[in-house]
Amino acid sequence: MFRVVNLRTATLSDAAAVARVHHTTWVTTYGQILPPEFWATATLERRTSTWERWLANGATPLVAEVDGEVVGIAMSGDAVEQDDVLPIRGRQLYLLYVLAAHHGSGIGQALLDAVVPPGTGAQLWVAEDNPRARRFYERNGFVTEGTRIVDASTADLAEVRMVR
Repeated sequence: MFRVVNLRTATLSDAAAVARVHHTTWVTTYGQILPPEFWATATLERRTSTWERWLANGATPLVAEVDGEVVGIAMSGDAVEQDDVLPIRGRQLYLLYVLAAHHGSGIGQALLDAVVPPGTGAQLWVAEDNPRARRFYERNGFVTEGTRIVDASTADLAEVRMVR
């Protein structure tokens, strides 16, 4: 059955829904990779208050809705230094998450194309141990360029930089 996907900029009133997508996708993707100690503090409540703060301070993620429910989020902007690694592109994809039930539906592609239009030079950081995401980005012209960081704030999750 075809479902209409609505893409729009999130507002402060979307904080709980955006946090739910962000948290749920992290649990689904990294639940077995990150240690239990990480999940003791990486709660939905904490993610919700973080998104409330970010949205109140001007963050403008794009949300994807299906039947009025937020099922995906994406955000890009000016590239920034991360863990003392200088950016090598002007634009950066900061996040792109779609609930597992909507994988393969085209929602992730629509979000990526909306926040980093096809052909736009950009960079992103992706978990080294996330082959599904890495394949998705490769299909969109991104390549792993060799820089790797270990993020102490996420239980030493290794990330690699991809560029196009």
